[in-house]
Amino acid sequence: MTTPSQTVGPYLAIGLPWEDGPTVVPEGTEGAVWIRGTVTDGEGNPVPDAMIETWQADPQGHFDHPDDPRGRVPGFRGFGRCPTKPDGSYEILTLLPGAIPGENGATQAPHIDVSVFARGLLHRVVTRIYFPENTEANAADAVLNSVPEDRRGTLIAAKTDDGYRFDVRLQGEAETVFFDV
Repeated sequence: MTTPSQTVGPYLAIGLPWEDGPTVVPEGTEGAVWIRGTVTDGEGNPVPDAMIETWQADPQGHFDHPDDPRGRVPGFRGFGRCPTKPDGSYEILTLLPGAIPGENGATQAPHIDVSVFARGLLHRVVTRIYFPENTEANAADAVLNSVPEDRRGTLIAAKTDDGYRFDVRLQGEAETVFFDV
């Protein structure tokens, strides 16, 4: 029998979702894009009871956080949370992030930090979404460059008509790169 001390899911559905979770910005916000994808397990099956959380800077590279006094885009939370649907899909409505300061005066490429909670995980797994149009910034990003070149593609979203697609593979062939945090 599975107990809450053994896994983070499916219990996350009890206390983590909230109505505004998938909208980092209100619908109709100028420049808003959808980040959509599917969470799959090691065999490629959809995970219907996972949770995707996102945290990101606004388009100017500022965070909606007291430690970042530079201000933010009105209505922009910087944080999103979306449970997966029965087919393993999720969607987050947001603005594209700006570049942020990195270590030693470097700049990090625009990206969205992603946490995934799911059944069978004792702790969340953490990854990033990078954007294909930021070729130069991506090439200079220290975090992205720390990933073996043949695995970086798992961190780059694909452009769609109304935003981007970012699938998360929890294990197996083409597993998404996760970071030790």
